[in-house]
Amino acid sequence: MTAKSHEPGTTHFGFKDVPEAEKESLVREVFDSVAGRYDLMNDLMSLGIHRLWKDALIDWLRPRPGMALVDVGGGTGDIAFRFLARGGGPVTVVDINKEMLARGRDRALDKGILEGITWINGDAEKLPLDDMSADAFTIAFCIRNVTHIEKALTEARRVLKPGGRFLCLEFSHVRSQMLQRLYDRYSFDVLPFMGAKVAGDREAYQYLAESIRKFPDQETFAAMIADAGLRNVQVRDLSGGIAAMHSAWRV
Repeated sequence: MTAKSHEPGTTHFGFKDVPEAEKESLVREVFDSVAGRYDLMNDLMSLGIHRLWKDALIDWLRPRPGMALVDVGGGTGDIAFRFLARGGGPVTVVDINKEMLARGRDRALDKGILEGITWINGDAEKLPLDDMSADAFTIAFCIRNVTHIEKALTEARRVLKPGGRFLCLEFSHVRSQMLQRLYDRYSFDVLPFMGAKVAGDREAYQYLAESIRKFPDQETFAAMIADAGLRNVQVRDLSGGIAAMHSAWRV
């Protein structure tokens, strides 16, 4: 299933064209709506596989004591908690959705994590962080939702120290045509139904399926990362390309 390209002055919100100035608020509404059931839905719609993908991200990052991480779009804390558990720290979580951040803070308290994480409400395209302040930058299942991907990548480079590591985990493009057909059926039939029944928001998960199809493929996104000034770009497919990790460095 494919979607048309958007007109100048607009951007895509799923398969719809919307004015660029409106996308941020539309995305915020989606995630505010589903925040309370976000983690449960992740488990249900991926059959728990998203946990393995996030573990793979942390494995590739190889946290070490004193490594300062910026995790963008990680409001519910999944990456931050894993990073601290593997010996890294401190972590700054930046998310545009206050409801997601509130969920993350509550989860941290439930886990007895009282320090080591700073929670900031902020925009991936205009991070409220100093230049060259982070040893590592992660962004998981977020960058496809920003209005200008290239600006988010430029911001990632700006906040990384020389020698700092960029890692992105995102839904990507399936390599097998057979798997793609099954994935399309699941994405456009099952996910919206599940979203309606569990999260009470069919449209949010319809948007999810559409936003995945609009995101650049692995090679195109790798080129965008390089264009932002990050170097040594590498790609690892997960689950046949349903998701992919992109790694790069600020040199």
